[in-house]
Amino acid sequence: MYNKKMYELGSHQSAIRELFEYGKKRKQEIGEQNVYDFSLGNPSVPAPSVVNKTLVKLIKEKDSCMLHGYTSAAGDYGVRKSIADYLNKTYHANVSADLMYLTVGAAASLTISLNAVLNEGDEVIVVAPFFPEYIVFIEKAKGVPVIIDSDENFLPNLVELRKKVNSKTKAIIINYPNNPTGVMIDEETLKSLCTILKECEEKYNHNIYLISDEPYRELLYNGLKYNFVTNYYDNTIVCYSFSKSLSLPGERIGYVLVKPSSNFSKDVFYAICGAGRSLGFVCAPALFQYLISECLGKTSDLSIYETNRDLLYKELTKIGYNVVKPDGAFYLFVKALEPSASDFALTARNFELLIVPSDSFGCAGYVRISYCVDTDMIKRSISAFEKLYHVYEEKK
Repeated sequence: MYNKKMYELGSHQSAIRELFEYGKKRKQEIGEQNVYDFSLGNPSVPAPSVVNKTLVKLIKEKDSCMLHGYTSAAGDYGVRKSIADYLNKTYHANVSADLMYLTVGAAASLTISLNAVLNEGDEVIVVAPFFPEYIVFIEKAKGVPVIIDSDENFLPNLVELRKKVNSKTKAIIINYPNNPTGVMIDEETLKSLCTILKECEEKYNHNIYLISDEPYRELLYNGLKYNFVTNYYDNTIVCYSFSKSLSLPGERIGYVLVKPSSNFSKDVFYAICGAGRSLGFVCAPALFQYLISECLGKTSDLSIYETNRDLLYKELTKIGYNVVKPDGAFYLFVKALEPSASDFALTARNFELLIVPSDSFGCAGYVRISYCVDTDMIKRSISAFEKLYHVYEEKK
């Protein structure tokens, strides 16, 4: 009658989305100002002014049929070239417009990439904690997710990585700054990870793709610089979205690119084009293709997220919470005050605190707090976090 797997996915929302919907309902019941919704990574900082100015300019000056019509399936070549030129100038990335495919956000980039490189039964390594949809994307591409733990600094556990790579390993997904921890991978760890992958490629005599999921690339604090993966590993596929840097999550625009020096790079790109075709991801929204080429290097006011991070980290650690200090993105990873993160998150609802348990991220015992929210809401929430903490102190 219907696909049971798709029914399961459709009838059971992710923990993040379920909490977000609960929050919407709760706000209607008791007032938005009384709910502290830290559930969704939905940018709260407005898009930079250049976005609206460029949209107006495009609508006024461009031919309507072109602006709202089809582009090439892989995206307008001029737009792709402008992105490649920007990446080469900014990160010395050595990438090409000829191996870039514009997509409906990073989710489409990841889905397309996995369907392009995986055959049934191929394994994909993911590092916990990870964005929960990775598992959905891998399994839909008929791959097998293999989870490895992070180390004490929430970086890839390289010892475990070496043990888990085998003849079936086709790819590893990395995501830095990380969702949900906010941790950024350092250059030494990235180099070591790439060395392991290269050694394993030689051992098993096939490509192992490093799929880098980079929607938070620009969201780095304290002067940290981004280590662009094409500078460290050949068989690299980069997945990107402008959702976070330009505060455009609802517009769904991004890209996937293949490093030119990777093995059979053109064949891999054709496989990406084929995956886009088979999944129906051809011709990303034309208006926003043309927009992003005019906004490269621009971002929303990301300093607001840094202010939120510093405020929330300071106040929660002062109360007594164990908090992972993020290098970027807009999430805090906080140790739950009881073994079950899910039970802890449910208790937090008693104080109208909506925080996401870490179980679906592949990691027990933590909660994720999205601080891409109004700074005033963070200030109002501190007393609720104090009350939650004292509940557990009184149980000791």
